[in-house]
Amino acid sequence: MEDLDLGAAVWPPAPIRTERLVLRGSREGDRAAFVDLFSSPEVHAYLGGARPREEVERELPGAPEDRPGTFVAELDGAMVGLVLLRRASGDRRPAAAGALDLGYLFLPRAWGSGYAAEACTAALAWLAGVLPGEPVVLATQSANIASMRLAARLGFTEVERYRAWGAEQWLGIRPPTPGT
Repeated sequence: MEDLDLGAAVWPPAPIRTERLVLRGSREGDRAAFVDLFSSPEVHAYLGGARPREEVERELPGAPEDRPGTFVAELDGAMVGLVLLRRASGDRRPAAAGALDLGYLFLPRAWGSGYAAEACTAALAWLAGVLPGEPVVLATQSANIASMRLAARLGFTEVERYRAWGAEQWLGIRPPTPGT
């Protein structure tokens, strides 16, 4: 995945406020939540498995990198997840090559409350204002029923299925939306 080229847009943008969340760039105080997120077996059950906590602790800098397209989802002042927008390389998914790719990771304590849908909707609305007319793709393991439901709720429709990481993956596309 490549960083998101925002052209003249500034990163990070002003915090994006939703009904319950704030989407913002990362900060030094987010490190513990990043470690929890990247080392969680539950979070990575459909992503090829979690990395060992000690490895994440060792490799993650004191202040997590604030990369264009990476939104921290904050609830009541604490990080609960990430929404990621990147350019897809297409090495595993040729149909996605060059498209904007939406990804998300949320801590298990934030599951089942609609936070991922709320955060992804806000990030996609921001994207439509910054890069209007861009289609967006989303990939998930087809066995991940919650992610499949979220993809449909966000307006993604199936483009292809493929095998990666020992399981069937689903690739969907969301047609371009006009900027706001």
